[in-house]
Amino acid sequence: MTGEELKQQIALYESADHTVHLDVKVDEDTVWLNRQQLALLFGRDIKTIGKHVGNALREELNGFSVVAEFATTASDGKTYQVEHYNLDMILSVGYRVKSKEGIYFRRWANSVLKQHLVDGYTINRKRLDALHAVVKVLSRSTEPEIAGTAEILERYLPSLVLLNDYDTGNVPIPKGDESQWVLTYEDAMLFIRSMPFYTQSDLFGRERNGSFQGIVAGLYQTFGGEELYRSTQEKAANLLYQVVKDHPFSDGNKRCAAALFVYFLNGNSILGDDDSPACGG
Repeated sequence: MTGEELKQQIALYESADHTVHLDVKVDEDTVWLNRQQLALLFGRDIKTIGKHVGNALREELNGFSVVAEFATTASDGKTYQVEHYNLDMILSVGYRVKSKEGIYFRRWANSVLKQHLVDGYTINRKRLDALHAVVKVLSRSTEPEIAGTAEILERYLPSLVLLNDYDTGNVPIPKGDESQWVLTYEDAMLFIRSMPFYTQSDLFGRERNGSFQGIVAGLYQTFGGEELYRSTQEKAANLLYQVVKDHPFSDGNKRCAAALFVYFLNGNSILGDDDSPACGG
């Protein structure tokens, strides 16, 4: 991931004792610090920070998008691409160096991200509302091609709204059921290869850059000894959402996502009598 792919916004962080001040890069999903900033935040030298970063990548964060390069201007006036680490890595390093500052930083970051989430949700809602208005205007056209375009847009609008609501945490999460069956990357790929579309195309279900492996691993990601997605329903919904959104395959992402969603629920024996998902209450 490169810095150009992220919306670089800056939030000012001040430590609990007011001795550390950092310019923290923020996008709509997370916050980013480089090694020098991590060293200042946790009161450790850069070499120690580097050791803990390496251990975290090897032991718990392998396969996750926790590293990004940002263009940074150095003291010599030149611009360099510098590695930055997201909130998952920041908290992991804080835990490893046993720093109480990590707890304070987490609370600060959560408040910053919540505000960005609210702002982003408002902007996206306005865009969706504007799209609704455009569809209404197009649908009144006497030109068949224009009216047909409006019909297609109207058909997809509910999906866009739902994806936006899920992306911004505005879809209510049911209590759900505890997972009994673990989906492995190998099982998931074997299932995809068993689909008839796989043998009919050279692109269907072909993974790009190991991204699908990261999605499967992310279903069971933990923090503080607790899973981030606790119920089977949450895991299934996240699996469906990530495959549709991130396009980990060269082709067939929506079909793979839908099939994997049902496969995961069936593996945990919680499909309804009519093979529909049983949503826990």
